[in-house]
Amino acid sequence: MSLNIVLVAGSSQAESQSAKVAAFLAKRLQALQLCTTPGIIDLGLAPLPLWPASDDHGIWADYAALLREADALVVLTPEWHGMACPALKNFFVHAGYRELGHKPALLVGISSGQGGAYPLSELRASSYKNCRICYLPEQLIVRQVETVMNSTQSAGAEDLRIRRRADWSLTVLAEYARALANMNARISIDDPEFANGM
Repeated sequence: MSLNIVLVAGSSQAESQSAKVAAFLAKRLQALQLCTTPGIIDLGLAPLPLWPASDDHGIWADYAALLREADALVVLTPEWHGMACPALKNFFVHAGYRELGHKPALLVGISSGQGGAYPLSELRASSYKNCRICYLPEQLIVRQVETVMNSTQSAGAEDLRIRRRADWSLTVLAEYARALANMNARISIDDPEFANGM
């Protein structure tokens, strides 16, 4: 069963390392036959207006339509001063239950050095509350990102290791997507009292 998987490259910079890794992972999803045509939302190439802007017919409308059709997501965040980047935080105040509710997501940290873990903890702590995205207990951290995932062939042992870990993580994501298929439709949030998380 081919899944519909959307990757969100959370950097606000054009031609970012996050976008590079998202493109690499999209190709791996195809090579592993998990997804025929992965969707990519690149917040550096097509940024969202700062919330609470009305964007019902603009870029958010396009993103929302893509997300509503997704079975699962891959959320990539660079580490900026130990934090998740503002463009991605802004994305999560735009996105709601209809787009992300009860959909599994793999978190991917991007670091030019040895970091990358803090933004993932930040997103796990706060970004799920109202949209109800379901982060996997697994995560992927791409460290020394400028030196890995740059071509079809690995550049060395560390590049090979992170590629193997990426393939395994994407396979785990696919299993969660199959297990949680249509969960959003099976759980009603019609009662306004429970529309937001606690």
